[in-house]
Amino acid sequence: MKVEMIGIPLDLGANRRGVDMGPSAIRIANISGALKNIGHEVIDEGDINIVTPELQAILNPKLRYLPEITKSVTSLADAVTETLQRGGFPLVLGGDHSIAIGTIGGVARYLREQKQELGVIWIDAHADMNTDKTSPSGNIHGMSFAAALGNGCADLVKVAGDFAKIKAANSVLVGARNLDPEEQEHVRQSGIHVFTMADIDRRGICDIMQNAIELATRNTGNLHISLDMDALDPQFAPGVGTPVRGGLTYREAHTAMEMIGDSEQICSLEIVEVNPILDTRNTTAEMAVELVESALGKRIL
Repeated sequence: MKVEMIGIPLDLGANRRGVDMGPSAIRIANISGALKNIGHEVIDEGDINIVTPELQAILNPKLRYLPEITKSVTSLADAVTETLQRGGFPLVLGGDHSIAIGTIGGVARYLREQKQELGVIWIDAHADMNTDKTSPSGNIHGMSFAAALGNGCADLVKVAGDFAKIKAANSVLVGARNLDPEEQEHVRQSGIHVFTMADIDRRGICDIMQNAIELATRNTGNLHISLDMDALDPQFAPGVGTPVRGGLTYREAHTAMEMIGDSEQICSLEIVEVNPILDTRNTTAEMAVELVESALGKRIL
């Protein structure tokens, strides 16, 4: 297929600098060549323009850099919608996880015009279900899943249109293992489907992913994957801003992405939170490339 890569070097939503270099690191790991080698046409659309944090004022400590993030993810949403209108597959290279507001917004808006809905599998150590009322940090990358579901700050919810971009019934969180106390209650009340690392330990990744794909696509037929590299155990992906021990292994992560690819329902994909400053010899970016390959068709035999 025609894969259109969109970089968004956004780190305004996080509490550590460095993820703005994530798109470059993934490109340096030769994502274009890897996808061409498995038969895809690849078009690199370049990067969304992002302002420098040091030159911006924080107007609201409960929603840090809100105007700048809203502007950036709105531009991303427009680029994603345009990619789908051209018949392309949006592959978004982040950046921190606040970019998901734009990616999901752009896909959902396009599908809404086709009278279709979007299912999401959010693969992450964190739930990103805080709002400005509960966030202990004010970092918007921890609010992005909530915003896509229509909860929280109106400016974020309204990116790409004033409607909830996804329904809880079509939304699945996989790999969770580090949630804030008030956020836990948001997750329980939201109605989304959650598979923690404890569930994966007990049931195995194949059973979990089969279940997750069924839940996300049974009412939609369109699947977006939001992959935060901190879903993996830090020994396999050290270059992330918020590492948490006890994550997905190398093979569990590949199996998850291979099963997503085998479903043939994936319509968009984003990779977030690659931080080269914290990485070792670009290991995390190279791992990200391998996982994208698995989601888009590469197999052992």
